[in-house]
Amino acid sequence: MTASDVRIPHARLIVVIAAAAICAAILLLARNYTFYFDEWSFILSAPDWTWRTYLEPHNEHPSMLLRLVYAMLLNTFGLRTYLPYMDVLLLLHAANVTLLFELVRRRAGDLVGMAAAALLLVLGAGWENLLWAFQLAWLASVALGLGTFLVLQMPNAPGRLAVAAGLITASLTFSGIGLLFAVAASVHLAATPASRKDLVWLLPVAAALAAWYVAFGRSGQAPNPPPTVTNVYLLPFYAIWGLGASVAGLIGVSGFAGLACLALATGAIAFSWRHGGPEPFALGVAAGLLAFYVLTGATRAQLGYEQAGAGRYVYVGAVFWLILLADLARRLPWRGTWRPALVACLFLGCFNSSVLLVEYAAAKTQVMAREMADMQALAAVRTDPCLNRSGAVDRLVMPQVTDPALYYRAIDRYGDPVAGMAVTDQSDFARARLNLVSSGCR
Repeated sequence: MTASDVRIPHARLIVVIAAAAICAAILLLARNYTFYFDEWSFILSAPDWTWRTYLEPHNEHPSMLLRLVYAMLLNTFGLRTYLPYMDVLLLLHAANVTLLFELVRRRAGDLVGMAAAALLLVLGAGWENLLWAFQLAWLASVALGLGTFLVLQMPNAPGRLAVAAGLITASLTFSGIGLLFAVAASVHLAATPASRKDLVWLLPVAAALAAWYVAFGRSGQAPNPPPTVTNVYLLPFYAIWGLGASVAGLIGVSGFAGLACLALATGAIAFSWRHGGPEPFALGVAAGLLAFYVLTGATRAQLGYEQAGAGRYVYVGAVFWLILLADLARRLPWRGTWRPALVACLFLGCFNSSVLLVEYAAAKTQVMAREMADMQALAAVRTDPCLNRSGAVDRLVMPQVTDPALYYRAIDRYGDPVAGMAVTDQSDFARARLNLVSSGCR
């Protein structure tokens, strides 16, 4: 008996309940969070958005639907509370967990599907995508991409190719992460002789993406420092480090341990593929995973190879790894001492990731406290004649807020996140206030 043979009653319901419970716990950890980093770029410019703005990239990513979601949230809940924004993020995370379970379950059975869902659910190494609402763009792209994979696994479903093309298109309008799923789907279809003709359904998607890039995509803000030709030489280790970080992140470890985890994972996959070769879907998933770090490294390798292990990248890479490794896990024996051993390994991996997630949540709570003090300083000096009209409140925590007038316009329109709150971080409040007043003014 192998792991793929195990049937668990109400497996889907168990996954949904677990996802709801863990996401509620994450929301509790994030109850004191507020708007952060790139969110302020959206907030400060939102009153000036036009139809053209929706088509413009954000940090090189298409962001049409991301902007639409933020426009809806800003014009309903405003800035008075961050919880609705986190609600959307965690609903998408729960959707990803459930969709991953459904995908893996169909290929490897209930037990392996639940294990994959559990590892993604508490992925502490992917903390950025679980503790920052702005990353809903990436999670939405992943959800729509997983939906594409599910549709492609149903060969007899009517209109499946049209649905798959629509899902990929929607994924791409949230972020460039959708491109990875487009690569995976294309390789899957191309590697299936009977489905090669179906690639024609993806041509309109490719044409639309190319047209968008020519018309708007090139206006995206490049990283600082920008990429150079030396990225070609930096790319291999950047990609290797990222691949290792994402597979090691499944069990909550990082650093050079990721290289060992990568060697083990790739060795196991190579051994599995040695005789029969990879099936088309697995080959597509592997191509999507590799494309992720190659494309990211082409524009980010100049920032250092460690950047490939950022939490937002680990989450995406982990989704692809879980699909690939689930194909191997389905062959594991489920008898005798194998049962408690496998359960213990899964428990330890999930426990380690959970601890890591709580640690990151606590660290971000401290950052949020500093940002609250920064916003309270902005409120305190609003009518101060010594206010520096081009003062930057905090270049480490709020680097986008370098024009107090735009900040005041935003809170007048959408509400003040710190209205009525007492100052609790006096040292950061004093430092931020000093940053906002002109030197030598009395």
